[in-house]
Amino acid sequence: MNEFEVERVAEPDGDEPVLVEGLPGVGHVGKLAAEHLLEEFDSELIRRIYSTRLPPQVGVKDGVARLACVEIHTVAADGTDLLVLTGDHQAGDSVGHYGLAGAVLDVAEGLDTRMVYTLGGVPTGELVQEYDVVGAVNTVAERESLETAGVEFRDEEPAGGIVGVSGLLLGLGARRDVGAACLMGETSGYLVDPKSAQAVLGTLQELLGFEVDFSSLESRADEMEEVVRKIQEMEQGTPAPSDEDLRYIG
Repeated sequence: MNEFEVERVAEPDGDEPVLVEGLPGVGHVGKLAAEHLLEEFDSELIRRIYSTRLPPQVGVKDGVARLACVEIHTVAADGTDLLVLTGDHQAGDSVGHYGLAGAVLDVAEGLDTRMVYTLGGVPTGELVQEYDVVGAVNTVAERESLETAGVEFRDEEPAGGIVGVSGLLLGLGARRDVGAACLMGETSGYLVDPKSAQAVLGTLQELLGFEVDFSSLESRADEMEEVVRKIQEMEQGTPAPSDEDLRYIG
């Protein structure tokens, strides 16, 4: 097996699509957002990217094993053609991150992608009440439209920059003249955060002009709020909850 291999599963019908990346990261914000798009709109798997830089494991569903990979689906979102990249893993080292981002950009350029949006979370270290979306762009020309959509640009934030494929698609995209922006929802960084994912998707739909139903994300957010409430009770010395009470955790 080569270090990076792209499997062509199907060919898309769309013209000049927008690539949306949502791989695992802080609060699983990007992954939740990307998977929500796949759940709410008609989608089709078109590419799988395999790599020896991904974790050495297979996923198992209904007893059937599948090699670790990332996937690209086409999504028809109210007339907007999207390519949605998601998966269960990021690469395990720097070489893998660079290689995976490069492979994704190869696919994007081959499909005449007009813009790339990467989705993720920016950790605050504390519980969030109002979910702001923080942005970064790889060309100044992209900044105005994001600011109009309410995205905040903060000096030196996120601290330490944007790690992994979400950041490299911006940096490597600039070297290929591919416009890209990162949308990062504020999140505590401690728990899976559906509310932050909803904030990011709300910004994305305003930028691209589609509408998505948030009902399932809101239900997951309610579940996570219950988890937070129980954790706070435990920290305050209240009696430990039963196994039934902890059914949301895991």
